[in-house]
Amino acid sequence: MARWCYRHRLVVLVLWVGALFGLGAAGSSAGTNYSNSFSLPDTDSTHAYDLMVKAFPQRSGDTDTVVWRVREGSARDASVRARIEPALGEIAGMKGVGEVASPYTPAGAAQISKDGRIAYAQITFAEQANGVPKGLIEDVVDTAQDAERAGLQVELGGQAIARIQEPPTGTAEMVGLAAAAVVLFLAFGSLFAMVLPLVVAIFGVGTGMLSTTLLSHATDVPEVAPLLGSLIGLGVGIDYALFIVTRHRKGILRGMAPEDSAVTALNTSGRAVLFAGGTVCIALAGMLVMNMRFLNGVVIATSLTVVLSVLAAITLLPALLGVLGPRVLSRRQRRRLAAVGPEPEESSGVAARWSATVQKRPKSIALLAVVVMAALAIPVLSLRLGATDQGNHKKDTTTRQAYDLLAEGFGPGFNGPLQLVAKDAEPAAVRTLVGTVRSMEGVAQAVALPSPPGSGVTVIQVVPTTSPQSEETDQLIDTLRDKVIPQSGDEIHVGGVTAIFKDFAAVTGDRLPYFIGTIIALGFLLLLIAFRSLVVPLTAALMNLIAAASSFGVLVAIFQWGWGAEALGLGKEGPITAFLPVIMLSLLFGLSMDYQVFLVSRMHEEWVHTQDNARAVRVGLAETSRVINCAALIMICVFSAFVLSGDMEGAMAGIGLAAAVALDAFILRTALVPAAMHLLGRSNWWLPAGLEKRLPHLAVEPREDAPALAGAVPGPGAEPEAGDGTGGDPRIDDVVLSQEGVHQP
Repeated sequence: MARWCYRHRLVVLVLWVGALFGLGAAGSSAGTNYSNSFSLPDTDSTHAYDLMVKAFPQRSGDTDTVVWRVREGSARDASVRARIEPALGEIAGMKGVGEVASPYTPAGAAQISKDGRIAYAQITFAEQANGVPKGLIEDVVDTAQDAERAGLQVELGGQAIARIQEPPTGTAEMVGLAAAAVVLFLAFGSLFAMVLPLVVAIFGVGTGMLSTTLLSHATDVPEVAPLLGSLIGLGVGIDYALFIVTRHRKGILRGMAPEDSAVTALNTSGRAVLFAGGTVCIALAGMLVMNMRFLNGVVIATSLTVVLSVLAAITLLPALLGVLGPRVLSRRQRRRLAAVGPEPEESSGVAARWSATVQKRPKSIALLAVVVMAALAIPVLSLRLGATDQGNHKKDTTTRQAYDLLAEGFGPGFNGPLQLVAKDAEPAAVRTLVGTVRSMEGVAQAVALPSPPGSGVTVIQVVPTTSPQSEETDQLIDTLRDKVIPQSGDEIHVGGVTAIFKDFAAVTGDRLPYFIGTIIALGFLLLLIAFRSLVVPLTAALMNLIAAASSFGVLVAIFQWGWGAEALGLGKEGPITAFLPVIMLSLLFGLSMDYQVFLVSRMHEEWVHTQDNARAVRVGLAETSRVINCAALIMICVFSAFVLSGDMEGAMAGIGLAAAVALDAFILRTALVPAAMHLLGRSNWWLPAGLEKRLPHLAVEPREDAPALAGAVPGPGAEPEAGDGTGGDPRIDDVVLSQEGVHQP
């Protein structure tokens, strides 16, 4: 396939360009239909939500808020009303605005704070936030803020308002690509070689995101899904192309013709890329174990982008290599190749020296790595799942200032009221319940809202004294559900956005162990089949858990404890978004498996030929650590750039994954894994003979096409059979092509 793509490069390029532009045209014509539903079946908050929808179907549009504060006097003053009321009237007349609830009407008296300095109006749009045109939102904001004057502050909050604060779409991706380009140029020293991984990643991510847009019309896809898809797609797309291009360049430098080198690169590193991409998709599919409808769309978007990135790497990349030919090398390398001839195959330089150091001092290096990772993992002990809101936005945003004004004037809990929703409850029982709730500690206000005639639904709005993200609010919800409501004798459900996110976090926490167990088991099985060893997959599973704990420790310190959050422009500290651990663990597991595959496959190959564990680990680390570290540096740049996405969940995922990749590549795969493998010795490659016979053979590299590894590896302490240095297995091919060259046992 690689040779066909190389020779028919124009056909391949036309097909990819046609697919990208065709999907783009279809996506722009169809638009998007993302669904942000965090509710879960059979939870208390979902039952409350369902009753509310039936009772108040007319309140389907997004409701946002205009808040104003006077420095002196009262919001009721005639001078203030003379500026605010015309603005509210103009907003009410805009096409797409359904209703404006002003505090200057008899029904709006409660919309002015007790001290009279802060007031708010509610704007109900005709569509949900994602469907409201940005032009309309900008007109609303401009009209409201035009009413400001000295001593009168006007701010706006709500989901629709937040949309116009987001940076232009693609900002994070462009910054990530620019940073990756710098790293690639420094690594390759060639402009053409630098461009190749970027082009492959752009095509993979572009087709993936456009396909996700179309799929949003067929199934529930959350709005954050394409962002996460582009995040992981850029990372793996660039890295996969990097591995293949690196192998191709080495082949040319060692005297191969460009076409043969490209075919060999795709048939060695390309196979490893195919296997690595499969492990990422399997890790992502592990999210289905959570049985959450919201996550299903994330699985679709991210997995599809990874699949298309792999497809671009193994089809589009060889076509591009055919276009470039020897120009994939820098001019200096081409001149040197012509003057001096092919370079030797033995590795040298910093990577080889570091590999020798790890071999000499495995205990001290392993201990130091464990201490560093354990120290970074300490904050994870205080991990608290929840939801971010506009109180976590940057201080200078109008949504954050509106949030703070409402908290100041009406209490912190005003930004996340609870709803007690009852069906066919007696009026006397409702009055009794309102009185009981009103007298509870932690409740600022409790009032029964007017019920639609004939609905039979009663709603009691409860405003806590604490913010939606505080633990005290969670405890209030538990008290209402466990003690107060059961005593009433009626079927009453606790709903509202705060309760929905609490239930989402609780269900996530309950199912998380099953999810972790599933992806660890799948990874163990894949590595067991690929490397014919029990210890290698066990080591990989342990390293994945260590990397996850340490990266979440960094995440908690920055976003939950607030260490540097404001300085980094990330907004105010708060709980970790409930669905983030599941998504991050999937991505982290898949990326860790990538590095493990590229590192251990080279070690495994050397072990098969020499039966010398120390040499296998030393050579494997020396020949792969540079490209792994370069790939990791690119991923760190790409992931860190998502701080600029304007999305708190995107920023959390970006920083969390950047930390995870840095720790995984620079500490675990470069230090702890090889040190541990030196200490374990021949035990690394032990597999019981009975298990060997039952395992299928998975060809990660061409050398496994023939059952080269079919013989059981000797157990700990066993000696290899004398002869050819392959453990006495006569079935090993005479010539074995590896990622790093040709070896003749």
